[in-house]
Amino acid sequence: MTVLDKELNLTVSSSPHIRFLEDTKSIMLDVIIALLPALAVATYMFGIRALILTAVTCAACVFFEWGYRKLLKKTNDIGDLSAVVTGILLACCLPVSTPLWIAVTGAFFSIIIVKQLFGGIGKNFMNPALAGRAFLFSWPVVMSTWVSPLSYDSFFTLNMADAVTTATPMGSLHVASLPENLTLMQSFFGQVGGSMGEISAFALIVGGLYLLARRVITPIIPLSFLLSVAVVTYVFPRGNDNLQWMLWNLLSGGLMLGAIFMATDYSTSPVTIKGQIIFGVGCGLLTVFIRYFGAYPESVSYSILIMNACVWLIDKVSFPKRFGEKSGGIKKAKEADAK
Repeated sequence: MTVLDKELNLTVSSSPHIRFLEDTKSIMLDVIIALLPALAVATYMFGIRALILTAVTCAACVFFEWGYRKLLKKTNDIGDLSAVVTGILLACCLPVSTPLWIAVTGAFFSIIIVKQLFGGIGKNFMNPALAGRAFLFSWPVVMSTWVSPLSYDSFFTLNMADAVTTATPMGSLHVASLPENLTLMQSFFGQVGGSMGEISAFALIVGGLYLLARRVITPIIPLSFLLSVAVVTYVFPRGNDNLQWMLWNLLSGGLMLGAIFMATDYSTSPVTIKGQIIFGVGCGLLTVFIRYFGAYPESVSYSILIMNACVWLIDKVSFPKRFGEKSGGIKKAKEADAK
């Protein structure tokens, strides 16, 4: 090593040599920016309570991640913003009337149980926010009480006890009927009941296009997810108009939120193109199956979590063979060595 190498502190490694300006923090910042339109719509529809709930979940996620790693004397990487993203996504999955202590409980489960106990960012096999949401169904009444949009007396009203509750489009679709007194345009722009971040398909699509433009995600998983739902619901409309039934299923529930922001999580989705297609189609088919035959109207979170658990198998069957490797070559070589 020359004097120049020592002065510049160069690191020499084998090829390939790739220069990439993106890091975890910049990617997470892009995801946060992409979620801002959905958060803005939620704030307009439900008042400042939406911002307060989001701030609480974010603060709780950051605190639990910092506290866990500090307690175990691990490198503290809360600056990568991944805990903030988990907090925002968890808030997006909750009704705006969720008590703050329940939201904090969900943040604890998401960060400590699902993420940190498996080694931290990049090592969890399930999406932390979705797993936290699933855990919070330990309080089923809280998680299925929906506030009607624009029902607050004042934007700064914090008392949710007098809020007007409403049914969601998924409630009607679950009993094989199209929503009454609602239009597709209302569902598209977010003037419907539901979890905070799922109500506006328009805002979520805008965020998704931003992520695509920034190359944070690819369109493979979202498109295969949405197309599989579209095809099945169009072919099997459960006695309704095919097109109307398909559009309501695409715009309702957490489908857009799940397909764009949850299913594309790097840590919990396949790495190959073939695997991503299988993953997206599997999520779509499970979503429709649970919606049609399950006891709970919405199913996106459970379909993604189930497919998260199958990623290891999808990667195994979809990963390309090494160049020149014949089928069963490794197995035959081991058998030959054993002899």
